[in-house]
Amino acid sequence: MSHGRILRALSGLYLGMFVAIVSSTIVTNALPRIITDLRTGQSTYTWVIVSTLLATTVSSPLWGKLADLVSKKALVQLGLLIFAAGSLLSGLATDPATLIAARTVQGAGAGGLLSLTQVIMATMISPRERGRYSGYMGAVLAVGTAGGPLVGGVIVDTRGLGWRWCFFVVVPLALIAMAVLQRNLDLPVRRRKVTVDWAGAALITSAASLLLVWVTFAGDDYAWLSWWSAAMVGGGTLLAVLFVLVETRAAEPIVPLRLFRNRTVALAVVASLLAGVAMYASTTFLSQYFQLSRGQSPTAAGILTLPLILSLAVASAAGGRIITRTGRWKPFLVGGAVLLAVGCALLGLLRHGTPYGVTAAGMACLGVGLGLTLQNLVLAVQNQVRPQELGAASTAVAFFRTLGGTVGVSALGAVLANRVTRYAEPGLARLGVRHAPSSDALPDLGALPAPVRAVVEDAFGHATGSLFLYTVPFALLSVVAILCIKEVPLRTSSALQAAGAAGTGGPEGDGRDHGADLGRPHGA
Repeated sequence: MSHGRILRALSGLYLGMFVAIVSSTIVTNALPRIITDLRTGQSTYTWVIVSTLLATTVSSPLWGKLADLVSKKALVQLGLLIFAAGSLLSGLATDPATLIAARTVQGAGAGGLLSLTQVIMATMISPRERGRYSGYMGAVLAVGTAGGPLVGGVIVDTRGLGWRWCFFVVVPLALIAMAVLQRNLDLPVRRRKVTVDWAGAALITSAASLLLVWVTFAGDDYAWLSWWSAAMVGGGTLLAVLFVLVETRAAEPIVPLRLFRNRTVALAVVASLLAGVAMYASTTFLSQYFQLSRGQSPTAAGILTLPLILSLAVASAAGGRIITRTGRWKPFLVGGAVLLAVGCALLGLLRHGTPYGVTAAGMACLGVGLGLTLQNLVLAVQNQVRPQELGAASTAVAFFRTLGGTVGVSALGAVLANRVTRYAEPGLARLGVRHAPSSDALPDLGALPAPVRAVVEDAFGHATGSLFLYTVPFALLSVVAILCIKEVPLRTSSALQAAGAAGTGGPEGDGRDHGADLGRPHGA
C-alpha cells in the first residue's frame, strides 16, 4: 500500500483515537466543577476516572481476541457506537452513581478503539515502517490530550454550556469517525467460528474491580489491616488464580498465557504496567493541582499542562520517523524510560509555591519519556509474535499499561486524599479550626476565608508532590525491565503480506472488509 493509501485507511482510526483521548482529557479540568455540582467528594473524583480506565482495561483483551476472529472494521465501528452511547449517558447523569456507570460504558467503547487501532496498524504496515505511523498516532493522541483540557475548560467556563457539554460534544465526532471508517478502511478477511472466553473475561473483571474497590476505600472507610481488607485482597487473589486456570484450558483465551514465554512480551508488559502508573497519574492529578493548589480556572489549567502534551507530541512523531529510518528502537525505549523517571522526580518537588519553570521542566521530561516509550513497547512486541497473535499480543501490552494506570489512579487518589487532610491539620489548628476537612472532600476554594484557603492550597500542593514521588520507583523499575529486552531488527513485511505468503490472505484491495485472516494459522 502506498503512503497516501495507508493514511486514508488510517484516517478514521486516527479520528476515533482522537475522540477517545479527548473524552478522557476533556473531563479532567471539568471534574472539580462536576464534583461540586453533584455534591460528592474525592472518591467520586477518582472513580469517574477509574471506572473508564477499568472498563478500558478489562475490555481490551476481549476486543483484541475478537480482532483475531472477526471483522476488525465492524469491531471498530461497534466500539465507536458504544463509546458514543456512554458519552451521551454521561452528559445526562444527575448523580454520581449514574455518571460512574455511564463512564464505564464509555470506557468499554474506548477499549475497542485503543486496542483495535494498534491491531489494524500491525495488520497493514510492516514493523520497520510502523514507527512512522505510530509517531503520527502519538501526535494525534498528544493533540487530543492537549485540546481536551482546553476545550473542557472553555466549555465549563462558558455560561450557558456547563460540564455536561464536555460529554455531548464528542458524540458527533464519534459518528463522523464511523462514516470515515466505512468509506476508507478495507482489510482482507476470512470468517471463522468465534469462540469467546466469557468466563475469563468475567473473572479478570471481577478480580480487578474487587482489588480497586479495596485500594480506593482502605485507610478511610476501613483500616488497611482489617478483615475487610483481608476479604477483598483474598477474594481478588482467588479470582486472579481462577482466571489463570481458566485461561490455560480455554480454546480461545482472552489473554493467551503462552505469549508470556516470549521474553520480549513479558518484559514489555512489565514495563507498560509500570509506565502506566506515571502516565495516568500525570494526566489525572496535574490539572487538579493547578486548580486546587494554584487557584487556576479550568481553561488556565489546560494551558499550563501544555509542556507535557507538546513534548509528548514531538517525541512521538520524531521518534517514530527516526525508528523507521534507522530500524533501531531500543535506544529510544531506554532513553524514554530514563526521562520518565526524571520527570516524575521533578514533579515530586511540587508545592503550592513551586516555580512554574520547575513544573514545566518536569512535565516536558515526562512527556518526552511517554512519547518514546508507550508506542515503541507495542512495536517491540508486534515485531516478535506470529501474525495470528497480533491482536492478543498488542492488547496484552495495552491491557497491562491501562491496568497499571487504573490501579495507580485509584491508589494515588486515596493517598492524595489522606495526605491533604494530614498536611492541612497543623495549619488549620494554628487558625483555630479544630477539624480538618474530610479526606474525601474537595473544597470549594472560592467559598473559603483567605487564611483557610491558603492552608488548603498549600496542603494540596504538598500532597501532589508526594504523590509523584511514589511514582518514581515504578518508573525506575520500568528502566530495568526495558534494559533487559533484547533488540531484534524490525521486520520489513506486514502481517497481511505474511498471511498472503502462507496462502491465507485475500487479494489486496478487493473492496471487502476482511479482518480475520490473522486469526487463521499459517497454511490453513
